Parts: sequence; C-alpha cells; structure tokens
Amino acid sequence: MPRTARTAGKRSHRSKKKRITLALAPVAALAVAIPLMNQAGAATPSEVSADCASDSNKLDDCEFVDVQFKANSLGPNERVSAVTDNCGSTGTASKTFNVSTSVTRTIQLEDGFTAAADSKLGNSFFEIGAKFNTTEINITRDDKATGMAFSRTDTVQADSIGFFMWSAKRTDVSGFLRATYKEAQDGQKVFFSPSEGGATVHVFYPQILKNGTPDGRLWLRNVKCGTPEANGIQNSGNSLRAEPGFGEGGGNVTDVEIPLAEVPAQ
Repeated sequence: MPRTARTAGKRSHRSKKKRITLALAPVAALAVAIPLMNQAGAATPSEVSADCASDSNKLDDCEFVDVQFKANSLGPNERVSAVTDNCGSTGTASKTFNVSTSVTRTIQLEDGFTAAADSKLGNSFFEIGAKFNTTEINITRDDKATGMAFSRTDTVQADSIGFFMWSAKRTDVSGFLRATYKEAQDGQKVFFSPSEGGATVHVFYPQILKNGTPDGRLWLRNVKCGTPEANGIQNSGNSLRAEPGFGEGGGNVTDVEIPLAEVPAQ
C-alpha cells in the first residue's frame, strides 16, 4: 500500500507539470506574434519610391545605388520624319526629309515616375551619371534634352512609302533606391525599393557624340504600298506608333542605315 501511494503521488505530480506547460504555450505564441504585427508599419517599396520621387520631408536622404550597367544599349525605335508617299509609281523618287529627334535621361521605375533635378534623388542620378561619363563615352547626366535636326535628300523606292527611323544609344544603369527616413519605423530608418541589391530600377543615360549630337542608329525605311505594314502607318494618319527595329520589319520593309558621320553637326 505505501508503494502504491507513492506511485500515485508521482503520477499526480507529472500531470500538474503537463498542465502548466500547456497553459504557457498560448502566451509564447502571443509573444511571437507581437513583433510580426509591428512590421506592418514599415515603409513598403512603393512608399519608398513615392517618397523619393516627391522629395518627401520625411526623408533625410534618398539615393540610387547602381548594381550593374550596359553601354550602347539601344532605346525605342522611333519614326523621326514625316512619311513620304511614292505609291503607284513604277520608278524611284528623290525626296527631301526633315529629320529631328531629341534624347534625355529617363528613369524606368513605374508609370509616371519623375524626380526633379534639384531633389535628393535627382542629384543622386546626376552623381551616378558622372561615374559612367568617360572619355570614350560621353553621356547626358541630367534631364535636359539634347537634340538633332537636319534635312536630307534620299531615294524612296517604287510603289513605296519612305521615312527615317532612329534608335538612341544609351548607357543602361540598373540598381535600387535606398531611402533614409528622419524618424525610425519599427526600429529602423533605412528602407529599399524594390529591395536591397535589386537591379530592377533602370536609369538610361543617352550617349552623345563628340560633335554634340546624340549617338544611335539612324536608318531610312521603305515600306511597300498596299501591304499591312504600309496600311497600318497610313491609316494611323502618319502618327507616331511602335515600329520594329532595324532589319526586323519583314519582307515588305527595306532598311538602309545612315552613318552618323553624314549627319551635320548641331
């Protein structure tokens, strides 16, 4: 009997320990949940980019951090002259084209994103541009446009429309934004967009030739009349639209590159 009593006492003691452990478990879970909930107040990547773009007074600083770059990256394909019509003709025709285009530094982050030159971020873009401005490649670091305009007589093929196309050469610098806030949020002041070490923010610095004109690819494009390609251009009222790149127009399109050495200095 004494042995049985001791055994029962031990069992009773163990069961109390179990009950205490189970009672503490919800408290521990609550302690873990509290810091997770606090993180909800941290600046999100979209808030960081918005604050940087607006030069918010909440910021001590905002800067662009470069991660990688690519020189001689070609920009969008642009039509840079009026369309000349030689449809129905059985022979070629000499036509005078007025060509004009301009380039400027652009930021690829999200729709409508801008950063004034006198803002913290705008100044950062300028400083990063200085890093990539070399004796071999001269780039446009600020948001001022650099242009090219000239007249040139060229040949439009029989039963074709003709116009000039342009694609600017740019130095593509990619990286991320680093914002430092005046007041800490959840114990920290530094936040990133889209993430630290990311390379999805692109800044395109146009490259400039020694004569002061934009560097890039310039070509005369002839398109056979009556084809879907020509109809698309003519039916749009000759307004600007997306165009295929050099040599990518298909069998109804002929491209002839024009050396930039033949373009008059501005």
